[in-house]
Amino acid sequence: MNKEEQVLRMTKIVSDFVGHVAKVLPDDVQEKITELANDERNPLAKTIYATMKENMKLAKELSRPSCQDTGVLQYWVRVGANYPLLGELESILRNATYQATQETPLRHNCVETFDEYNTGKNIGTLAPYILWDIVPDRDDVEIFPYMAGGGCSLPGSGKTLMPGEGYEGVAKFVLDLMTSYGLNACPPLLIGVGVATSIDTAALLSKKALMRPVSSVAPNERAAKMEQLLEDGINSLHIGPQGMGGDKCLLGVNIEHGARHPSVISVAVNVGCWNHRRGHMVFDKDGQCTILSHSGVTY
Repeated sequence: MNKEEQVLRMTKIVSDFVGHVAKVLPDDVQEKITELANDERNPLAKTIYATMKENMKLAKELSRPSCQDTGVLQYWVRVGANYPLLGELESILRNATYQATQETPLRHNCVETFDEYNTGKNIGTLAPYILWDIVPDRDDVEIFPYMAGGGCSLPGSGKTLMPGEGYEGVAKFVLDLMTSYGLNACPPLLIGVGVATSIDTAALLSKKALMRPVSSVAPNERAAKMEQLLEDGINSLHIGPQGMGGDKCLLGVNIEHGARHPSVISVAVNVGCWNHRRGHMVFDKDGQCTILSHSGVTY
């Protein structure tokens, strides 16, 4: 097929998959919710998990979004420098977002800042938001669509710490958030933490952390230890599902980090709620698509 046909086909596939992500949670999230439900001892918490499972079942059967807030579409794109449709990707993602808004349908959540009007398309100035990573010597593209809701990862928070606060300051910042704003999202939560040299780099890394599988472990041994310590500490608060009390309240804690200036350490947190609508798809140079986050989905 020619380039125009490839663009149309890819737009349709991304649009269809975004609609699927709105209705069906990724495999790892579903498995973790089942694990938490099986381990839970609190009767009210077990009832809440049963309601979540019923919600997931009905969303799929009735072909409806699993949460009414379908968020602002965000895409993390890890694209090879030699990918043939690199120049067309932004327009593909914008058009796919509009198509998914019409066909799924998705709630109209894109309001132009200062002008204060809803575009009705889920596209607008810089929206959907696209985070780009260009990868040398590759000719494929990985796309992570993510529905960032108004109660979960959109109200992120960050801070540049004083030099002496160190990693204890990082842990304190995360724990302070979890006893305050963190409950804007609906537990069990996925906590994405970014640690880097400036607030902008930390914020981007905290968003990328939410794209990792919920049971994954940071490759850096010390970062992995902090993930476990934070998970244990937050679970010990017994916030429980939907904040109503229970044994655990987390899908996990994911930390991403970058090198920093000797005198500066910044930390940022993004929080995903139990209805963590994230996808992972790969297109090769010939346009063949593989879905990695949702089993049984083919295009």
